Amino acid sequence: MSFSEMIQSLDKYLAFEIFKINDTSVTVYSLMTFLILVVVFSFLSKFISKVLIGRPLNKFQVDQGVHYVIVRVSHYIMLMIGALIAFQFIGIDLSGLTVIFGFLSVGIGFGLQGITANIFAGLVLLFGRPIKVGDRITVANELGDVTEINMRATTIKTPDNISIIVPNEQFVSGTVINWSHGQRKVRTEVKVGVSYSSDLELVKSTMKKVAEDNNEVLKSPEPEVLLTNFGDSSWDMKLLAWINDPTRIYNVQSELNCAIVHAFRENNIEIPFPQRDLHVRSPLPVPIAGKPE
Repeated sequence: MSFSEMIQSLDKYLAFEIFKINDTSVTVYSLMTFLILVVVFSFLSKFISKVLIGRPLNKFQVDQGVHYVIVRVSHYIMLMIGALIAFQFIGIDLSGLTVIFGFLSVGIGFGLQGITANIFAGLVLLFGRPIKVGDRITVANELGDVTEINMRATTIKTPDNISIIVPNEQFVSGTVINWSHGQRKVRTEVKVGVSYSSDLELVKSTMKKVAEDNNEVLKSPEPEVLLTNFGDSSWDMKLLAWINDPTRIYNVQSELNCAIVHAFRENNIEIPFPQRDLHVRSPLPVPIAGKPE
């Protein structure tokens, strides 16, 4: 077979009609062109959103959540533009697809309700921003940081470095605790019991100084020390302190606990053990049969 015959055979194969849409023939060639355009625009959208848009935003130190939304939305817009151009390039009038999309919407309504709900919930998360990338949240009893918000699901990473994929609908219809919403400042508390024989003012000043000496505790609002309860064997004290990073709350609690132990030992402040009083009395005499009492 000559080269020209090979070209003619290939051209005939590429011109083979697969199906028609609104009197427009879809051939192997047009389908390949469509797929190539989609792939090109997919890579182009990532390049534009991350390099041409993402880098300038990093330079201007835009908030991490805002940065993520702009990059993600620009990526989706570029994909939509690419799909429209790909359809038009191969000669398919998009108005002819409305009937097909109409039939598909019925199937989506019945069979893909969960996916559709998650997609719309993803749009709410991106534009409404009840949560954003970088926030520390608690959802479904799981604590973690938001690392990615996609159209169907959101990824959070726990302090144990475990990624949890949560459907977006759960953030819209369920209860979510956002530790970083509006501002990242959170309050931590440390509870401890001290002996009734302790100097109460010394206890309060010692606990407050422990908080003030910690570099992560904010000066304003000031730390507070409260006497919350009269326990069975101790005064129940509570230290309240504000920090600026919710991801560090357990670390700061541990640091304050350790510092309180050392400070109490230096000031001879006792942390009592639970105590119970046991009263022992002599047994009653047992009468013996035949013997007068």
